[in-house]
Amino acid sequence: MSKTQYYAAASLDGFIATSDHSLEWLFQFGDAEDSSYPGFIQEVGALAMGARTYEWVVAHLEEAEGGPSSSWPYDQPTWVFSRGDLPAVPGADLHFVSGDVRPVHREMRAAAGGKNLWIVGGGDLAGQFHDQGHLDEVIVQVASVTLGQGAPLLPRAIVDPPLRLVSATPFGNGFVELRYEVPKQAEP
Repeated sequence: MSKTQYYAAASLDGFIATSDHSLEWLFQFGDAEDSSYPGFIQEVGALAMGARTYEWVVAHLEEAEGGPSSSWPYDQPTWVFSRGDLPAVPGADLHFVSGDVRPVHREMRAAAGGKNLWIVGGGDLAGQFHDQGHLDEVIVQVASVTLGQGAPLLPRAIVDPPLRLVSATPFGNGFVELRYEVPKQAEP
C-alpha cells in the first residue's frame, strides 16, 4: 500500500528554509544523488507542494538556466496549493489547488498508481495532511547547521501519540536521515 510521506531537509534547530525562504544553506552539503533521494523518488507517484516551495523551485530553475525555464524536475503529477495565481511551467503535469487537502489526497492517490505520495513542502502543508490523518511517514535529513529562525520543519504539536522512530542513517559528515512512522490517532 502506498504511503503519504513528508521528505525534507532541515537544520539541526528544525528549519527547512531561512526567514527569507532561501535554501542556499543546504547546497554546501553536495548532491542529493549522494543521499537516499534517488531511491526515494523512484517510489513516488504524485507530489504536493505549497506555493512558496513551487515559487522557489521555479526561480531556482530559471537561475540555473539563465532565464525562463521550461524544464520541470519531476515526472510525477504535482498538486500546488496556492491562494493566488501562479505561472505554470510548460510541459509540467501541474494541478493548482486550494483549500482542504482531503479531496486532493484522493486525487493524488488515484494518479499515483499505487506509488507513494510526497509532500515536498512546506511544513505547514505537511501539517495539514497530518491534521486530516493523511500523513504516514516523516523523513527528514537533519543537516549539521543551525539557522536560528526561518520556516519550521513541521509547525504542529504532535505529542500523543508521538512519532515512532524507524531508522537513523548518517550520510557523509553533514547529515543524518531520520525516518519516523506517523501513528494514527485513536478514534474517540
